Amino acid sequence: MPYHRIEDDMSTREVIARELERLSEGDLDKLLAFLRSLKEAHADAMLPTLAAESALAKDWLTPEEDSAWANL
Repeated sequence: MPYHRIEDDMSTREVIARELERLSEGDLDKLLAFLRSLKEAHADAMLPTLAAESALAKDWLTPEEDSAWANL
């Protein structure tokens, strides 16, 4: 949610880019560390899904499964 009237017409990405211009190098380092931790958390959250998909693919990607679902 924008906190300045001029930002009403700006996208969130534009507001963030504008704020980045004002940060000190020290704060940019902290922000970068935070962004990387978010990226890592999202990647960790996807691991069970990817593992399940791989395991299920062994049973699902067969000619028998294809023919069973062909009429749907």
